[in-house]
Amino acid sequence: MPPRWQASLLNVAGFQLGWFGCVLMGAWAGGAIALAVIVAHLRWLAKPGEWRWLLGFLLAGVVIDGSLAALGGYRFDPQSPSLGPLALWLLWLWPLFATLIHHSLEWLWARPWLAALGGLIGGPSSYLGGAALAGVELADWLLPTQALIWASLCLVIGIGLRRRSG
Repeated sequence: MPPRWQASLLNVAGFQLGWFGCVLMGAWAGGAIALAVIVAHLRWLAKPGEWRWLLGFLLAGVVIDGSLAALGGYRFDPQSPSLGPLALWLLWLWPLFATLIHHSLEWLWARPWLAALGGLIGGPSSYLGGAALAGVELADWLLPTQALIWASLCLVIGIGLRRRSG
């Protein structure tokens, strides 16, 4: 494993590569990039058992974004490959985010309220930017809902990891 600062830099770079790949290239090419990033992460950077976090976030994405899509929160290109109402490229972003939890975002979880603030701002900002680049229409209620979801999710991660570490 590379030194910690290099690992964090590689972690962020991999996430960004996967995020832009999915948003700009769609389900197949973007999904291939995301999968390559995830496999590389698991091979060279992941901590033991971290694959469970990636799988858990993939399932969370199916439930959360799948529900929001079913409620009309997103209007995707009808030609975009999907899992029910959810575009597959959006689903890849969940395990990509999970690659950050124990690495480049590790410092944040010791401060759960700061993590919640990061989720409150960063979550909907990511959706807004991704939607603009991918040509996805968002319902008026979606970004405030995403702010609450991501603030809550980041708060729970912070509290949970803080308790687990001592």
